[in-house]
Amino acid sequence: MLNTPETTTILVIILVALGLLAWGYNRAKGYGKLGILAWLQSVSLMGPWLIFFGLFALGIYLNVVGILFLLLASIILYIYIGKKLRTEGQDVMLREKAAQRIKEEEAKKTENNNQSETDPDLKNVGDVIPIPDEDLQLIKGIFSIDTFFATETISYQEGAIFRGNLRGETDESYQRLSEKLEANFGDKYRLFLVEGTEGKPVVIILPKSDDPQPTTLVQKNIALVLLVATILTTLEAASILLGFDLVNNWSRYQEAIPISAALWGILAAHEIGHRIVAKRYDIKLSVPFFLPTWQIGSFGAITRFESLIPTRNALFDVAFAGPACGGIISFILLIIGLVLSHPGSLFQLPTQFFQGSVLVGSLAKVILGEQLQNAIVDVHPLTVVGWLGLVITALNLMPAGQLDGGRIIQAIYGRKTARRTTIITLVLLGIVTIFSPANPIPLYWAVVILFLQRDLERPSLNELTEPDDTRAGWGLLALFLMLVTLIPLSPSLAGRLGIGG
Repeated sequence: MLNTPETTTILVIILVALGLLAWGYNRAKGYGKLGILAWLQSVSLMGPWLIFFGLFALGIYLNVVGILFLLLASIILYIYIGKKLRTEGQDVMLREKAAQRIKEEEAKKTENNNQSETDPDLKNVGDVIPIPDEDLQLIKGIFSIDTFFATETISYQEGAIFRGNLRGETDESYQRLSEKLEANFGDKYRLFLVEGTEGKPVVIILPKSDDPQPTTLVQKNIALVLLVATILTTLEAASILLGFDLVNNWSRYQEAIPISAALWGILAAHEIGHRIVAKRYDIKLSVPFFLPTWQIGSFGAITRFESLIPTRNALFDVAFAGPACGGIISFILLIIGLVLSHPGSLFQLPTQFFQGSVLVGSLAKVILGEQLQNAIVDVHPLTVVGWLGLVITALNLMPAGQLDGGRIIQAIYGRKTARRTTIITLVLLGIVTIFSPANPIPLYWAVVILFLQRDLERPSLNELTEPDDTRAGWGLLALFLMLVTLIPLSPSLAGRLGIGG
């Protein structure tokens, strides 16, 4: 065992992950057996990585067979718990529906008198409601004591907020309210069911004109310029890896195309992942605005939602799909590249390269073994491509604003937590920039987030229904892998683990 201060890097990551799992357990136990089963699915996803990095910190290195065994056991356990979860969920659903019917009957008896005493036009508070009176009366008619019992109306932007009490089950009540609104007005208004400032559910009605606007022609032209610039920067990054400067050696551009194309494959997989899932939810996405950089070719792309998001589940699924597709392909390419690496491979990298990431360094130690004690290591080109893809994926998973990681946090834990993680991320990027002035990437991302991505996504139409703990588990795994990709090994710890001479 390595009882040295340098083991802190990996141990802190593990402790943070365990702390998040403990937080998840505290959150899940309130839902009874159903919540505990969902939490155990999160544990099954995190378990292999915690075991791998925990043993790694102790100086015990699993080989590829051991890693595959852990992952296979994790998948089997995840599927088994999932079956138990579905079985238990059906029983709970039946009990809840029976209890809900009894509750609705009691609510009707106790509220009928209250409804007669309440002004049928509701209580208007504050400024004049911007919705026409004729429309407003029809909107008030969609509320009832078995869905949402509205008590007052407040002007809000171009629409109105309706305060009151949510009487029915959240998803069912939202569906019934939306259907009534659509029956009266077609596509003219949008209904949001969100948490108000007092922590109670409120209904917000806004006109369709308040929907996200489609990308303009000017914005599409900007996206095209950024696309061309990113093609050039990926070619330049590939040429630098090959040992020449493309700007001064344009005739050699063909040599850089294979590596650049592999990197573009990862970027394309990321965007395709977003769009496949978005199409399933009938969500429109803007054209991607790629972020060129000379350091690694590209930092990925900014993609806007051009339509409203129906639920927090939809927000999570769309945000998670891109990093999942790009990250899995990058991880596979990294493993294949490490396995194919041998003395005489195309790239010669200094051992310090593998100290730049806990994930890359630990996997390289498992596969390359004693080779990492040399000053220079020969590696297959796919090793570098996979590593660059993981870095791009990890940067987009930072929990801030409208980055994929920020969207995941907003979907799982809500807008308040997402605001806090955005601030924390910006502060940490600022600290890293101060103490690592030679590395421009933290400053670059701090600027991107601050000026382009710091705002949260709009609330979902149904903001009250939270994603299940299974999604929370996948989100936690993604954020954990983001950390172990971006956090470097200290030189001292890397030396004790045999990474470097």
